[in-house]
Amino acid sequence: MKTAEFFEHKVSNVTDLIPYALNSRTHSDQQIAQLAAAIREFGFTNPVLVDEENNLIAGHGRLLAARKLKMEQVPSIVVAGLDDRRRRALVIADNKLALNAEWDVEALGVELDDLAEEFGELMGFSQDELVALLTPSEASEENKGVGSLAERFGVSPFSVLNAREGWWQNRKRGWLNLGIKSEVGRDIDPTNVAANLPDGHYMAGRGNNEGGSIFDPVLCEMAYTWFCPPSGTIVDPFAGGSVRGIVASVLGRQYVGHELRKEQVEANRSQSIEVCADPQPVWHVGDSRNIDKNCSDVKADFIFSCPPYADLEVYSDDPDDISNMPYEKFLTIYTEIIGKSCALLKQDAFACFVVGEVRDKNGNFRNFVGDTVQAFRSAGLHFYNEAILVTAVGSLPIRATKQFNAGRKFGKTHQNVLVFVKGDGKRATKNCGPVNVYVQENQEESEAA
Repeated sequence: MKTAEFFEHKVSNVTDLIPYALNSRTHSDQQIAQLAAAIREFGFTNPVLVDEENNLIAGHGRLLAARKLKMEQVPSIVVAGLDDRRRRALVIADNKLALNAEWDVEALGVELDDLAEEFGELMGFSQDELVALLTPSEASEENKGVGSLAERFGVSPFSVLNAREGWWQNRKRGWLNLGIKSEVGRDIDPTNVAANLPDGHYMAGRGNNEGGSIFDPVLCEMAYTWFCPPSGTIVDPFAGGSVRGIVASVLGRQYVGHELRKEQVEANRSQSIEVCADPQPVWHVGDSRNIDKNCSDVKADFIFSCPPYADLEVYSDDPDDISNMPYEKFLTIYTEIIGKSCALLKQDAFACFVVGEVRDKNGNFRNFVGDTVQAFRSAGLHFYNEAILVTAVGSLPIRATKQFNAGRKFGKTHQNVLVFVKGDGKRATKNCGPVNVYVQENQEESEAA
C-alpha cells in the first residue's frame, strides 16, 4: 500500500489553489462568515492540505473564507506521492473524521463558561448545539431519538423564559384562536392600574393602561405540562380570568378555581362552555379564605395561580377583595389563603405562583416576591425552582423614560415564576410522569396570522 512520501509546508497563492469539484462537504454562508471571523481574530492557524498540483484536499471552507477576506496567500501543507484515487479518498476521509470527532463535555462546558461571552460567535456554537452537547443523554426508551430540549419539553426548562420570541408569540396566538377572551368579565377602572402593570401579562390587543392584565396561556401550558400529572387536578385560589381554566381543560386536567367576583365567574363559565369539552373547568364564587370549606372534597395534584399584586390592580370595591386592602392586611389574608390552598395539595406535589414586585406609595419595593416565598414556607412547602419570564416591551420605552428621569426606576420586563414542592421533589416529579408536549392543531393558522 503506497502512502504519501513526504509533507512540505509552504505558503500558497489563493489564486493557484484548485478546489475539488466533487467535494461532498458543503459550507453555508453562515459557516464561511464564522470561519472568516475566526481567521480575522486568530490568524490562519490551520493550513490547507494540497497535492503537488495545488489540488485542494482539505480546507475548502477555509479557502472560501480566505477569498471572503480578500487574502492573497494562505499557509498550506503539500502531500506528495498520492495517486488520483487515493487523493479523492483522502478528501472524503478528512471530512468524515471531522464529523466523527467527539467532545469531552465537562471540559467543553468549563471552557465555554469562561470564553462564551467574549468569543461566543467565533467559536460558532448555536444554542441548540450547546444544549445537545452539554445535556447528558438519557438511556430510557422514551428519550431515544428526541430532538432539542424545546422539542422535548415545549420550552427549554431554563431559569429564563423568553416570551418575546416569535415561536412563543405564535403559540400564544394559537391558544387565543381557540376563543380565549380572558378580559371578559373584568371591569377594572384604568385609573386604578399603576403605570407598571404586572409583568408577564399581556393586554389583549389594547394599550397597557386599559382594563387590567391578562395571563399568558403559554406560561400556563408549560406549568401544567411540567408540574401537573395528566388528568390531574389543579386548584387556583385566585382564579381571575378564564385562561388558566380553559388551558387546563384543553390539556386534560381538571381545574378548580376560586374567585370572589360573581360576574367574572359567570363570564368564565360562559366562555368555557363554548371552548372546552370535558373536563369542564369549575369555578367557585366567594372569598378565597373559605377555599378550605368550598373545596373540602378536592385533592389537588397542583396549585397554580397568579394572585393580586397587592393594590397594583384594584379589581372591585368589595370589602373582602384583598386588592383594595392596605399591604399588611393584604399580606395576612394572602398568607392565610396560601396555607389553606396548600392544605388541599397532595403529598409529593408541586405548587407554582406567578408574581412580580410592587412598589409602595414612596416608590420602594415591598418585597412581595419574598413574602410569597415565606407564605409557602409557612404552609410547609419547600422553595424548589425560580424562573424569570421575560415579556414583551410594548409601550414600556415610553413609560420607562418618564420613570427613569423622575426617580431612576427601571422599566420592568420580567416576572417571577416561583415553584414549590410539598414533600419530596423527586417523588413529585415521578408522580407527574413524562412531559408530553401539547400539539396545537391551529398552530399553522396562528403562524400565518
